Amino acid sequence: MDKRPIGIFDSGVGGTSIWKEIHRLLPGESSVYLADSKNAPYGEKSRQEIIDLSRKNTKLLIERGCKLIVVACNTATTTAISQLRAEYELPFIGIEPAIKPAALQSATGTVGVLATKGTLSSQLFNTTSQNHAHHIEIVEQEGKGLVRLIEAGRVNSEETRQLLQKFLQPMLDANMDHLVLGCTHYPYLIPELRELLPDDIKIIDCGEAVARQTKKVLEKKGLSNTSEERPIHQFYSNSDVAVLSRFLEGVPGIMQPEFLEF
Repeated sequence: MDKRPIGIFDSGVGGTSIWKEIHRLLPGESSVYLADSKNAPYGEKSRQEIIDLSRKNTKLLIERGCKLIVVACNTATTTAISQLRAEYELPFIGIEPAIKPAALQSATGTVGVLATKGTLSSQLFNTTSQNHAHHIEIVEQEGKGLVRLIEAGRVNSEETRQLLQKFLQPMLDANMDHLVLGCTHYPYLIPELRELLPDDIKIIDCGEAVARQTKKVLEKKGLSNTSEERPIHQFYSNSDVAVLSRFLEGVPGIMQPEFLEF
């Protein structure tokens, strides 16, 4: 039994979509969440900047006693997770676009991927595409500007809707039947996406798969918390705490997010 918390970091509030899936599957596990909103979005930064920011977040979570770290950011995963695994001994769980299930399920042979520049240009993304989707067409679209709007709490704004319409059109023109969300911020756009897309287009994100992998690794390494004590969930942001709070509304039993300079 290991009562230590699970650590989760993202370039902002988007990783809370991953946290919710982990919390749903592992309700007895405590957690520490870092929203590095001050430096969002990671997808527009250089490789070295992303690695440095990921190291900073990792060190902070280790200082808070975390037993496992979920890199709840596609860009940080594709750019920095290999470096993190080489430098630190605790387990890391990464995030990558769910291309494989979309490719296997596609009937039209065309899959759309909405992601950040950093994810689309990464070696891991290209390798995943080649390994699992070489037989289909992948229409890539950088969601430039979306993370900033989500971080500003403007998920339902007209500007967000116009950007989504612009980004989706090339994918619709190519006859996609699956849309893969390649950024942990983007699941919060699903209500808007559902209004803009035909009903027969399936939207796929990786949250549930990441939660299952987290559970698997905890069990394999003997790190699961089997205590009946009430878990503790701590949330920190280095920007506007009110925005992070809004993305956690309705979730019972969590501590109020706090501002932390990091």
